Amino acid sequence: EGGSRRRSWGLLVTAGVGGTLVALYAVVTPFVTPALRKVCLPFVPATSTQIQNVLKMLENRSGSLVDIGSGDGRIVIAAAKRGFKAVGYELNPWLVWYSRYRARRDGVHQNTKFYISDLWKVSFSHYTNVVVFGVPQMMPQLEKKLEEELECNARIIACRFPFPCWIPDHTTGEGIDTVWAYDLKHSRGCETKSLEITPEAEC
Repeated sequence: EGGSRRRSWGLLVTAGVGGTLVALYAVVTPFVTPALRKVCLPFVPATSTQIQNVLKMLENRSGSLVDIGSGDGRIVIAAAKRGFKAVGYELNPWLVWYSRYRARRDGVHQNTKFYISDLWKVSFSHYTNVVVFGVPQMMPQLEKKLEEELECNARIIACRFPFPCWIPDHTTGEGIDTVWAYDLKHSRGCETKSLEITPEAEC
């Protein structure tokens, strides 16, 4: 009888440990997977200073806004509170669900949307304000993608790491809180091109 009880307890412990490992795998995998991709975009929460610097670069701006790699949604939510229709794209489903919860909790869920999506499979052509928390390895490819897709009136705001070729129109902050703003009409020479075609045209 004693041996039978020990076996029963052993099975219960084994089942408990196994269930815990499965649950841990389910929770951790979405966080780890992006870091295993060829071009990784790990989740590093934006600091309060970074958020304020981003909002400073959005002053006197209007139109739609997208945060590429939106993490826990704090940039999108902050922008929505400033009146923007803001969208976040994030590969990690747990972060997207949490972002939706935060947006509803903060009362801005009607002005925000969060999508589970790979940024390389999304077109950003209809956004006029783009926020990027990237890593150095992805910035050259993303710079090319945005230049091909965005309209001339777009502003791209890069946090932590600048784009390799574009010259920023505005810079604020120090260290990891540095933010660079690029007006595409200057980076791509849209004004010059449009003037060559027709003097009345504006980008």
